[in-house]
Amino acid sequence: MNLPETNKSLGQHWLTDVEVLDGICELAGVSADDTVLEVGPGAGTLTDHLSKRAQKVIAVEYDTHLVPSLRKKYEGSNVDIIADDILRFDLRSMPAGYKVVANIPYYLTSNLVRTLLESENPPESITLLIQKEVAERIAAESGQMSVLAVSVQFYCQVEVGDVVPAAMFTPPPKVDSQVIKMTVRPEPLFKDVDSKKFFRLVKAGFSEKRKMLRSSLSGGLQIPKPEVEDLLAKAKINQNKRAQELSLQDWHQLYSNIDS
Repeated sequence: MNLPETNKSLGQHWLTDVEVLDGICELAGVSADDTVLEVGPGAGTLTDHLSKRAQKVIAVEYDTHLVPSLRKKYEGSNVDIIADDILRFDLRSMPAGYKVVANIPYYLTSNLVRTLLESENPPESITLLIQKEVAERIAAESGQMSVLAVSVQFYCQVEVGDVVPAAMFTPPPKVDSQVIKMTVRPEPLFKDVDSKKFFRLVKAGFSEKRKMLRSSLSGGLQIPKPEVEDLLAKAKINQNKRAQELSLQDWHQLYSNIDS
């Protein structure tokens, strides 16, 4: 297979293994009724597999050098190639219930996931092939939590898929990758939560990760430590814990007591 040259500055790494590409589509649950938004089709290797399963594929490519050949390849098919930056792409143009499936550059992960989940028209699910370490961070449980894990799990149920060794890419990246699926919750995890206030609290807790909650929350929220200690006591959370030790339910308990 003739692959285009990669653009190192865009973090491009082509993947051609049929089993891995099929596995991504399988985990994503792509079916004949689906419209799929693919981010960065690149050489079109994943696009080929998506187009065989989906009703429609909207493939958004940032690298303008790749767009002409992609449009020629998929002319007259169920694939539309859009030249755009996915972070600026109008997600409102997508039909309700669309699915995102992509092999993305590692640097894009956090911004892309946040953009999709905070959109007025979020997808039904997001299935990505990303850096293994980042996939593990997103799927972490209490004890190993991060702002990224709390943010994603607040909106989604998370499922990790296969690990894809670096050697399977052209050119090989420096680290292994992993498939991860984030299924957007049909109903909010917690009712009557102002997400901006909730994440202000979470970010305050993680503002000084090595410190105990009573210190990080005091600094992050700019309130005296005795008030923080009272807040933690009301929420029945040990004041000596650190932010990464809290579950989503713990954060909700804190949030529920902060103005009470």
